[in-house]
Amino acid sequence: MTNRPDTRAKSKITGDQFAEFAATRRSTRDFLPTPVPREVLDEILRDAMTAPSWSNTKPILVAVADGEKRDRLSADFKAHWKAVQAARSGGLLPKLRLLVTRFGLPSSNAFIAKPYVKSLLPRAQRVGKEMFAAAGIKRGDTAARNASWARNYDFFGAPTELFIFAHKSLGVFSANDAGLFVQNLMLSAHARGLGTCAQGALSTWANVVRKEFEVPADYHFLYGIAIGYPSDAPINDFGANRLDIEEIVIR
Repeated sequence: MTNRPDTRAKSKITGDQFAEFAATRRSTRDFLPTPVPREVLDEILRDAMTAPSWSNTKPILVAVADGEKRDRLSADFKAHWKAVQAARSGGLLPKLRLLVTRFGLPSSNAFIAKPYVKSLLPRAQRVGKEMFAAAGIKRGDTAARNASWARNYDFFGAPTELFIFAHKSLGVFSANDAGLFVQNLMLSAHARGLGTCAQGALSTWANVVRKEFEVPADYHFLYGIAIGYPSDAPINDFGANRLDIEEIVIR
């Protein structure tokens, strides 16, 4: 383990340096198979733990999957996604099978399947349009779009997947603490040459994760985070549009 910095010391990073560093972080959607060393991942998690939380309760759990466990989880997520796709595109029989077996139906966070509200929808539509364009996928190419979405369940090739849980007792404040934790984690990974991608696509199937990890019932599954070394794939050059602060600030 490396020596930890003196927490009383003042930052030696200028505002301009931080702005430039933060602006270069982006979601990675294609990873090399190179394993993330345990000591590197632990340092990243320690950096994440410096984030503030409600009364310093740190109401967060992180389940770490790599190796065979990572592969089992990926296979299970893919099976759930395949069942959903069959019900969507097939006839009556696949739909009945989904309803009867319930295999593929959301076991958590079902609300994320609802459409975005009118005020947020244009932002989501823009990033989707621009990201598919960057990947060379045309608007009407449903098969290519589905294949692109399915990459979520291979964790974009990342050798390690993190699953973020928040304690139910603090409600949205636990989720807020998890968000602060994850932002630190992502910036720390970025500083070490690793990429990350937060994956809401995994959020609806907490049952898949709970089969592999003994997570207490009072923790709510939020999402997954793919982490690893970025490949040279063109999709990793894609950067989402940055909103102007005036679009979110009330003065």
